[in-house]
Amino acid sequence: MELFRTDQYYIFINGEYGLWWNRTTGEFEAKSAWDLATADDPDCLGILHGIVGKIELHSVVESRLMLIKESASVGDLPGGKTVYKIKSVAFLQAGATSESVDLGLKPCQKHQNCKKTGISSGGLFDIHQKAAFAKTWGTIKSATNTIKTTTQQAAAMATSQVKLGKRRDSKDREKFERRILEELQRIFTETDSFYYCVDGDLTNTLQRQCDLKEMQGDGRKNNYWQSVDDRFFWNKHMLQDIMALDNPLADPWIVPIIQGYVQIEHCKVEIGFDPAINEALEPRYEMFTLSLISRRSRFRAGTRYKRRGVDEDGKCANYVETEQIVSHHHHQVSFVQVRGSVPVFWSQPGYKYRPPPRIDRDPKKTQAAFEKHFAEELSLYGPVCIVNLVDQAGKEKIIWDAYTNHILTYNSSDLVYATFDFHEYCRGMHFENVSVLIASLADIIRDMNYCWTDREGRICSQKGIFRVNCIDCLDRTNVVQTAIAKAVMEIQFSKLGLIPPEGIMPSNIRSTFQLLWANNGDIISKQYAGTNALKGDYTRTGERKFTGLMKDGMNSANRYYLSRFKDAYRQATIDMMLGNPVSEDVFSQEKTDDEVDSAATAEHVKLVIEDCKKMLISESEMILGAWGLIDADPVSGDPTESEMDTILILTRDSYYVAEYDDQLDRVTKYQRVMLEDLTMIEFGVADHSNAVSLFKQSQRTGHHCIRLHYQVAAVPGYYHMFRSTNLRFFNNMAVGIKTEEEMIESLKAICEAFI
Repeated sequence: MELFRTDQYYIFINGEYGLWWNRTTGEFEAKSAWDLATADDPDCLGILHGIVGKIELHSVVESRLMLIKESASVGDLPGGKTVYKIKSVAFLQAGATSESVDLGLKPCQKHQNCKKTGISSGGLFDIHQKAAFAKTWGTIKSATNTIKTTTQQAAAMATSQVKLGKRRDSKDREKFERRILEELQRIFTETDSFYYCVDGDLTNTLQRQCDLKEMQGDGRKNNYWQSVDDRFFWNKHMLQDIMALDNPLADPWIVPIIQGYVQIEHCKVEIGFDPAINEALEPRYEMFTLSLISRRSRFRAGTRYKRRGVDEDGKCANYVETEQIVSHHHHQVSFVQVRGSVPVFWSQPGYKYRPPPRIDRDPKKTQAAFEKHFAEELSLYGPVCIVNLVDQAGKEKIIWDAYTNHILTYNSSDLVYATFDFHEYCRGMHFENVSVLIASLADIIRDMNYCWTDREGRICSQKGIFRVNCIDCLDRTNVVQTAIAKAVMEIQFSKLGLIPPEGIMPSNIRSTFQLLWANNGDIISKQYAGTNALKGDYTRTGERKFTGLMKDGMNSANRYYLSRFKDAYRQATIDMMLGNPVSEDVFSQEKTDDEVDSAATAEHVKLVIEDCKKMLISESEMILGAWGLIDADPVSGDPTESEMDTILILTRDSYYVAEYDDQLDRVTKYQRVMLEDLTMIEFGVADHSNAVSLFKQSQRTGHHCIRLHYQVAAVPGYYHMFRSTNLRFFNNMAVGIKTEEEMIESLKAICEAFI
């Protein structure tokens, strides 16, 4: 679609439809594309892919339209409807004073030679800066023309939108506005989270679409937005002004956007040999499409430590509906699961790593919200099988107890309650023990069935839903939902003739399936916790590996950091986007205190080390030590690095070295060395000028380091080399290293642990 500008309007043209946005009043008008001919000297600003909607916050954020600047096709849903992922956005600011608009849109081939294109390759935030400059310049010109006396000058300064003086309110407002725009940019372009379908319904499952078709018959309206699932219509508030036009000409401009994840893969499966058809006995293949669609609810939406539990209306935090669709010829089979926070009033203040959960309301008030939640679930999906993965001991026990008690009080025959202490059953990385849970749910999986449609309509329906949760509804939930989906998919494949009865999924299909579910888990986790999912290596490969354990430690650490410092900004931005109340105070929480920053760094390092120790080493194996260090290798190390980039873990028979990239938030390389292959330990000051003699006692200008020499297959000459960070731990408490003597003492303690 094209964007034009006149002195009074911004005009969007898409085929035969036009949308006019008044630059002065902010009002919309839906017109025919032919009406562009009546516009006064329109200038084409470029090509865009859609309108997300309007953002504004009274007295804080000036009215802007969020535009889809770039999108990418994800694939086609059943029926040939193409799904797009938003890749970048731009903001179009209202107001008639701007002399130029810089959106960085793709030039329109038809109008690129127009004299006032206003097109630039600049980024989104060039717009904000240049718009601010334009407003300032406009104010200067206005003041020059109108200020006659000091009284008039004072009045003009008081009413101007952009003050030339250093008025605190103006500065705070601009800072607040800038943060919102920056956070919106991150949310829409860095998380791979927002999807839309121009001519199809991405909010409703295959089964709900069948229900709608049967209710409305062949006369169903073309404007899909009027029958979308309201829970997943994420830009509804942002489009309310256009929806209020109640004009058929406005319908094409109302495109519902979901937050979640969509991946569509074309696959082939070998179905065996048929000598009657193929004398060469070459394998025969069938093609099918595997799609995964996750839809996040816009109710009680937000970040992990800001949104927990249930609200008074029965809406749960981190509520996500995930639909798996297999399309084979004219057949489509769909299976749906949901996840959501434990539906009681609880919270978990995120000011320290893994804070203990707490119950916030009395049982009577909680039961009312609990029953509202499940009344809605039962009306939408039918019978619910609750799969509760919360730990039944330790910090999480208070949540497990509350959930269980409210389920027993509700006492509904339409609820099945299955508990599975994930960490207890899967201790020591044995995630394959989830099969114990799946086996116990086998009858429920079979009876729940799935939605199956063909050209003639619906063949069968899914009767019920699995509602899976852990404390965050992320990592453990991902593993279990993947296992349930796999069990259902094998049943579906057998019915479609793609595998023999009681057969198992072929390895190539299993790999694609695991890839989709692992990607889904990562994106859902990023939206709620800010990092990729933990345990993602098991979901992705079916195996639990050391790299996955180490990466989990980093992601867990980063989740703490994000919740401590960044969640407040993101939560306020999400609330503004959804039309929820926003407090400006949230954005004034500056984290500049050195002690707070240091404490956060210490927590970050400690939790990385502790998580990796717990997940890597079994209970029967003794850990002798674990340290966060800096790589001091003369080739691979960075002499200017001051933060942890390496983790060293020592057990009775071996040591592990893992390299951690803080920017990538992941372990990039790891190695295990048996202690029987350790040949020598050196401690001293590095001399990088002499490759033969690593340490010189007289050299006092470098860093103190330790070097662990080892052999590989009886061949010597290998080593690991480390230096200290500015932190050490005593009795699990972080202590800052302030002097060289303390640094030497810290490294000597590591050497002594190896001796």
